[in-house]
Amino acid sequence: MTQDILMKNDEPTTTNDASRNQLKQYCATAKSSIGSQLLDVVRQVLEAPSIYVFGELLALPNIQELKDGIHSKYLNTLNLFAYGTYKQYRQQPGEYLELTATMQKKLQHLTIVSLAIKNKCIPYEVLLEELEINNVRHLEDVIIEAIYADIIHGKLFQNNRFLEIDYAQGRDIPPGYTSKIAQTLSQWVESCDAISNCIDMQITRANSEKARGLKNKDHIEQEIINLKKVLKTQISDNDDSMQIDTRESSSLDLRRKPFKTKGSRLHHAPMDVLQYGASHRTNPAKKPEAPSGSMNYLN
Repeated sequence: MTQDILMKNDEPTTTNDASRNQLKQYCATAKSSIGSQLLDVVRQVLEAPSIYVFGELLALPNIQELKDGIHSKYLNTLNLFAYGTYKQYRQQPGEYLELTATMQKKLQHLTIVSLAIKNKCIPYEVLLEELEINNVRHLEDVIIEAIYADIIHGKLFQNNRFLEIDYAQGRDIPPGYTSKIAQTLSQWVESCDAISNCIDMQITRANSEKARGLKNKDHIEQEIINLKKVLKTQISDNDDSMQIDTRESSSLDLRRKPFKTKGSRLHHAPMDVLQYGASHRTNPAKKPEAPSGSMNYLN
């Protein structure tokens, strides 16, 4: 079972500095070169394993003079390495120099860089087509060589058959491409302005909603205060009325309470007892029988 291969160089390297210094040396040599010597410099630059940018060399006047001469293929090949891909070379090989094995592999590495700039996940199928490689093992070897050359960093997903890019070195900018870059940046700025305006509108709307919410909160709090005052007044009035009712009921109870005296028992004595007492006073010798159901008070 194959495993994913992580190929990433996290250690600081001096490859870029060394390649720049080497390119400067080639440029210095090319400035003072003419004829076959200049062509040799071009070939050496194309085969140099650490040089992957060629803008400084292409900017030299004597290099541009090769355009209309019999050695135009040298300039075409230099432009191909600066801006083109391996597939372009295979489509029109007669327009360029016959590439050595080292040159072909270098152009394949540059093609991977171009693909990595456009897409961070590159399927194996795309790489096989662009590099015109039929063997997956050979493709992975080319990718690993490009990673060790420090022009890309990434991870090979062998099971899913794609290359994930973490870093890709930039390539030379073709002539006239700066206007396209400016247009792209202008569109990006317009998009940022539109997003900024949208955010400002959202902020304004949020502030309005916040102010409305605070106003409603203050209104509700004032209503609560007013309601508390009304309830407090009603409770106070109810307490006063209850006190008045209590005093009135107390005075009525006092007026309705019966007045008790020492002779109250006589007033409430049974009628038969009173009659018995009267007859006893009339005929004291006779001792009549006490009425039934009553106590004998005169024993």
